[in-house]
Amino acid sequence: MIRSHVLICGGTGCTSSGSKRVRERLEKELEAKGLTEEIKVVQTGCFGLCAIGPMMVVYPDNVTYSHVTPEDVPEIVEEHLLKGRPVQRLFYKEGEEKADVHGVSSLSETNFYKVQKRVALRNCGVINPEIIDEYIARDGYMALAKVLTEMTPDDVIQTLLDSGLRGRGGAGFPTGLKWKFAKASQNDQKYVCMNADEGDPGAFMDRSVLEGDPHVVLEAMAIAGYTIGSSQGYIYVRAEYPIAVQRLNIAIKQAREYGLLGDNILGTGFKFDIELRLGAGAFVCGEETALMTSIEGKRGEPRPRPPFPAVKGLFQKPSILNNVETLANIPQIILNGAEWFASMGTEKSKGTKVFALGGKIRHTGLVEVPMGTTLRQIVEEVGGGIPNGKKFKAAQTGGPSGGCIPAEHFDVPVDYENLAAIGSIMGSGGLIVMDEDNCMVDIAKFFLKFTVDESCGKCTACRIGTRRLLEMLEKVTSGKGELEDIDKMEELCNYIKQNSLCGLGQTAPNPVLSTIRYFRDEYIAHIVDKKCPAGVCKDLLTYTIDKDKCIGCGMCAKGCPAEAISRTDYTAPGHKLASFAIDASKCVKCGACEGTCKVKAISKK
Repeated sequence: MIRSHVLICGGTGCTSSGSKRVRERLEKELEAKGLTEEIKVVQTGCFGLCAIGPMMVVYPDNVTYSHVTPEDVPEIVEEHLLKGRPVQRLFYKEGEEKADVHGVSSLSETNFYKVQKRVALRNCGVINPEIIDEYIARDGYMALAKVLTEMTPDDVIQTLLDSGLRGRGGAGFPTGLKWKFAKASQNDQKYVCMNADEGDPGAFMDRSVLEGDPHVVLEAMAIAGYTIGSSQGYIYVRAEYPIAVQRLNIAIKQAREYGLLGDNILGTGFKFDIELRLGAGAFVCGEETALMTSIEGKRGEPRPRPPFPAVKGLFQKPSILNNVETLANIPQIILNGAEWFASMGTEKSKGTKVFALGGKIRHTGLVEVPMGTTLRQIVEEVGGGIPNGKKFKAAQTGGPSGGCIPAEHFDVPVDYENLAAIGSIMGSGGLIVMDEDNCMVDIAKFFLKFTVDESCGKCTACRIGTRRLLEMLEKVTSGKGELEDIDKMEELCNYIKQNSLCGLGQTAPNPVLSTIRYFRDEYIAHIVDKKCPAGVCKDLLTYTIDKDKCIGCGMCAKGCPAEAISRTDYTAPGHKLASFAIDASKCVKCGACEGTCKVKAISKK
């Protein structure tokens, strides 16, 4: 008889930290102790707190261990699983990572989870994603059964419209309306497509859902197929997500074996199946027409709209495309009702939103909060705030297509309308936090360089316009900019937005426009003062050694790759060795010297 379950995160983050070796060691120790009949080891998806992996949760004790290594396993087995004494040194500790504070045994007690409301992520970190029975035990495929036996396609569409569910892939288009258009299109074949080509830097929301709860999207796609009159679905997922691809393949096979995909689903006569298509990581293939073109086996380039995919999409047939998070909400909406979902969020932005927290934040990870939660709550309460005593400066939402939200809007409720009003977008959910050490001009350059590299080149406005814009930013960060360049950049940004063919080009200028809007003083400092206030832009930096602080140890000179540091004739009072100095003409501004100086005698300006 099983008396305990030990859940071990099997998502990409924890896997890269060694969770597989932890699980194997645990299984070996349990076998050696004769506990395999009493203790069940469960491989799950992401728990959310990616910064503290590998993670382990023991039920029914509800004890959470963080940073678990294979060497910790024997102690956990001996002390906790045999003697009932949890190993407190492995408890997750809130606050400063190295603070001497009492650990928190249960994740539900942490600030990280208190604000959250998990809908799309409800099964992640709870079930084994490779066992369909565990999904079914959590009401899996009940929504599909309800739709096929109790609801008409129009009922499903009305439920989605009443719920207020909007596309979580970035644009926020009403999901029910999209399905309604596709249902109205008459054709011999229609298609249901899922966008799992998550390409924003720092985004891993969709990947985590696929790794932790793959059946939820299969169920939602089958519901979509019934609603619009489709018998075939395609999942477009990037090949860089091997764990997600593996678990999707397992889930599709299991669903077919259980009669939940294929012919005559649940004996209702409804036919629907799903195939995977692997993408090669092209960011532009996140755009719906480019994605469908790629599924067709062609170069992933966007097509002019209209006609829209609901009329002429994949293989020129009526099609719908939803992203992973959007679909992950649908079974719960069907089971719990439109009013339940609409009760969360704001007037025009209903439900919850999943964010991938990254950057200068203490609790890097995956969170799901009600729409309208303020940026301050997400950063300070859920994310634990900025580490190392630094101040919040900005947050980038929407990735390369989004904008930077400055500290003056720290209390903005995060929803579609409020973000648009301050020059950003929701996007798919990447949220990069920045502190006072970040240069906002450099941030704009980073994201723009990404879109330049990822542009498919089909339209001139994006292909040439973004490259010219990048050149102007590089001119500013190298100290060669002129004040009129700011106005020229704004003018070019607006031209690119108005004339690009698809969303990639239309939103590419957003990081530049938002940083000019809120951090114009930094642009002026780069241009007029030839200074980077954050000390990031190398061409504007000067490294110097304070001769009175220098103890003459020579560590900086040993670590300098350009041999730009040499000993002087000056010996500071109280020191025995002569100090060193940096030859600015030889310095490559790599910063190696600053990192090696133990007495902090080297500074950059």
